[in-house]
Amino acid sequence: MNTKQQKLQGSKTKKEIVVALLYDFDGTLAPGNMHEHGFIHQMGLTTEDFWNKSDNLAANQNADSNLAYMWLTLEEAKKLGTKKEDFMSYGKGVKYFEGVESWFDRINAFGKKLGIKVEHYLISSGLSEMVEGMSIYPKFTRIYANRYMYDANGVAYWPARIVNYTDKTQYLYRISKGCLDECDKSVNNRSNEIRVPFKNMLYFGDGLTDVPCMAILQENGGHCIGVYTPHKSKKNAERLIADKRVNIIAPANYSEESAIDKYVKALLQKIKADAELAKLE
Repeated sequence: MNTKQQKLQGSKTKKEIVVALLYDFDGTLAPGNMHEHGFIHQMGLTTEDFWNKSDNLAANQNADSNLAYMWLTLEEAKKLGTKKEDFMSYGKGVKYFEGVESWFDRINAFGKKLGIKVEHYLISSGLSEMVEGMSIYPKFTRIYANRYMYDANGVAYWPARIVNYTDKTQYLYRISKGCLDECDKSVNNRSNEIRVPFKNMLYFGDGLTDVPCMAILQENGGHCIGVYTPHKSKKNAERLIADKRVNIIAPANYSEESAIDKYVKALLQKIKADAELAKLE
C-alpha cells in the first residue's frame, strides 16, 4: 500500500450503524388509551362515554377521529382550566406494560456492545403533553404525537398538530433522512444521504391504524412486531400476521427474556452481521 492509499484509508471515518425502534403508544407500550389513565375520569365520564361521544362527533361531522377526540378533550379541558402541566400530570399516572420502564436502557446497552446506536421514537395518535409527563419521555430521541396550542395564560385552545394513521408514515422518512423537525421541509428533497435505512427500522404496533407504517417498512426491508395485551384477545395481532403486515406477534411484555426482548436482540445481531458482510462484498 503506497503513502497516498494509506492517507485515503486513514481519512475514512467509520460509519455508525444506527437502528431506529419506532413505537405506537396506546395498546403497545401501555394498556388502553393514555386518556383512560386519569383524564377521562377527571372529566366525570366513563371511558365508554368519552369514546362514544368522540366517535359520534367524528361520524356526524365527517371529521378526522383525532380532531374529534382533541376537540372533545379541549371542551372538557376548558371547563377545568387545564394547562399543559395538568396534561403532563395525567401522563405521570400512566401504567405501562411489564418491562417497559427498564426496556430502553437495557436494549441500548445491548446495542452498544454490538457497536450499534439504538434510537427510540414514539409515533402516536395520543397527546404529546401527556407523554412529556411520563417517566419514559426522556428515553425517546423524538416523539411525534397530537398536541395543542396554548394562550398567554397557558391554557390549551386549539390543536397545533395531529398525527393520524396516514400522517404517521411521514415520520418514517423524517427519521430515515435525519430531518427530525416537523417543520423541516427538506425531507421532501431527493437525497442519497440516508441516516437510518428502512432495513434498520423496527416498528411496534397493535392495530389497523399502524398498518400504513408497517406496509412501508415491510415493502422496504424493515421489520414489524404486532403486540397484544397479555391474557386478552389476539385477534388484531393475528390479523396483522395473516395479512403479512408484521414479522411476528408477541404479548406486550418488554421484560428481559420475553419474546419481544429475544426478537429485538436477535434482529440487532442480524443487522450487525449484515453490515459486516457488506464490507466484504
